[in-house]
Amino acid sequence: MHFADDHIAKPNTMTQTRVRLWNVDEYHRMLETGIITADERVELIDGQVIPMSAKNPPHAATTLCASDYLKRLLAEVALVRVQDPIQLNQYSEPEPDIAVVRIDARKYIDHHPAPNEIFLLIEVADTTLDSDRKQKAPLYAKAGIADYWILDVNQRQIYVFREPLLQGYNQQLILQEDATLSLIAFPEIEVQINQLFP
Repeated sequence: MHFADDHIAKPNTMTQTRVRLWNVDEYHRMLETGIITADERVELIDGQVIPMSAKNPPHAATTLCASDYLKRLLAEVALVRVQDPIQLNQYSEPEPDIAVVRIDARKYIDHHPAPNEIFLLIEVADTTLDSDRKQKAPLYAKAGIADYWILDVNQRQIYVFREPLLQGYNQQLILQEDATLSLIAFPEIEVQINQLFP
C-alpha cells in the first residue's frame, strides 16, 4: 500500500508550544488582584505557578517538630521560617517547609530571604520525595543554596544535598535517624536527626 508523503507527519514541521513564564512581580500582582486567591496553595517555580501538595498529618507533625527543634538549637544565630516564601531569582519564589535564614532586625518585612541570606532549606516529604529530589534540588542548587535537606517521613531518614552546581548538587547522602549532622553554616551545632521527627 502506498501513502502520499503529505499524509506522513514530519517531526521538523511540528510547531512547538511556547510557555509564558511569570516573574515574581507578575506573580505578586496575581495574588493582589485575586487571580490567585490566598487559599490556593501554589508557588512560583521557574516561571510557572505550581500547585503545592496537601499537608497530611505526618507532614504537618514533622514540619512542626523539626522547626521547633531547630528554633531551640539556633535561637541566637539564625531565624527559622516555616512554610514562608523565599526568592531565589526573578522567576522562582518557592515556599520550602523550613528555611533557616540570617537574622534580620525587621523580620524580612520588605523582602523575602534571598540565596545570600539562606543557610539551610528543608522540605518534608511524605508523598513528595520524588519532586523534592528531582524538581526542588536542581532549583536550589542552581540558586547556590549550600545546604538542602529532605526529611523522609516514611523512612525516617534525611537526604542531604551539598556543594551546589548549576546542574545539581555534587554531594548527596542519606542519613538514618540515629545519626547526627551539622549545618554547613554552623558546624559547631550538632543536630540529632531523630529530634527532627515526631
